[in-house]
Amino acid sequence: MTFALHSALLRRTLLGASFALVTTLTSLPAHAEDQITFVSQGGAYQKAQTVAILDPAAKTLNITINQDSIPDAWPAIKTQVGSGKPTWDVVDTPTGYCLRGGEQGLIEKLDFSKIPNAAAMPAAYRSDYSVAYEFYSSVLAYSQKTYAGIAPNSWADFWDVKKFPGRRALRNHPIATLEAALMADGVAPDKLYPLDVDRAFRKLEEIKPYVTVWWTSGAQSAQLLNDGEVDMIMAWNGRVSALIDDGAKVGFTYNQGVLQSTSLCILKGAPNLPTAVRFLNEAVDPVNQANLPLHIDYGPANPRAFDTGVIKPERAAQLPSAPENAAKQALMSYAWWSSPAGEDAEKRWVAFMQK
Repeated sequence: MTFALHSALLRRTLLGASFALVTTLTSLPAHAEDQITFVSQGGAYQKAQTVAILDPAAKTLNITINQDSIPDAWPAIKTQVGSGKPTWDVVDTPTGYCLRGGEQGLIEKLDFSKIPNAAAMPAAYRSDYSVAYEFYSSVLAYSQKTYAGIAPNSWADFWDVKKFPGRRALRNHPIATLEAALMADGVAPDKLYPLDVDRAFRKLEEIKPYVTVWWTSGAQSAQLLNDGEVDMIMAWNGRVSALIDDGAKVGFTYNQGVLQSTSLCILKGAPNLPTAVRFLNEAVDPVNQANLPLHIDYGPANPRAFDTGVIKPERAAQLPSAPENAAKQALMSYAWWSSPAGEDAEKRWVAFMQK
């Protein structure tokens, strides 16, 4: 298992929790083919998407959506497809899983003529094997007590230990951290890929002596900031927003954030393939997508969700995928991280941390 393929899993609040749900309708369809099994990552996230997306989709399509959850879907995907009799249809999982699964013959190739809602989304939000489902960001967060005057607003500021003295924390993980290092070194957010790995690690060597904690979970990152153990940190926007909602004197900026996603993909040989394709289209319907941030701090993947009127302007301003916020950020290239160059960068990270 590579680091990159864990990128979205580690930020979830469940951390090891799993459960199974069944979306029930007042009138169940008569045929077995009018159902799918949908798999996600559990916890508050899956509960939110059930209310926002899954229940409305089930009603619109007149299907039953059986649900399962698992923190790490990749081993199960390989096992199910390898058996020749998969029981899952659609999986909500880190985008890298979908890409790797497509390359290995584990994920169905998508026909976007049958998924018009996805076809209308930006090309960078989809691949032959995946459709972006929701967005979150790795952002620069900071203590408003420490930086009561001028707050850090870029990764160059994070690296500037003279202008912004204080204790720092970064994620013990190369994905997004290498991107931040390159932006600190002057690379524009839209010019990052292919990553100049040598340049990124040279820049990381500069800041390494000033990093007091290399965090390994979203919960840990939030605790470090909330308890005042660090003054600035790379963290996931949802974690910082939760602290702000609880009254913590912290802030963050979307400037030079790294916009990341989970995606939907369909298992090769899915038992309910035609229905799964119909569901995929409904799951990225603009209105259904707009419902998600009403229940949890993730941004819709379909930009047209912001044109529905469901998301009020003040809420949109808080979301990572809102057009104004997305324009300030670097869009994660999962294709690069899934390539041999990305895998080599992950191996190099281990050696960097062991120095």
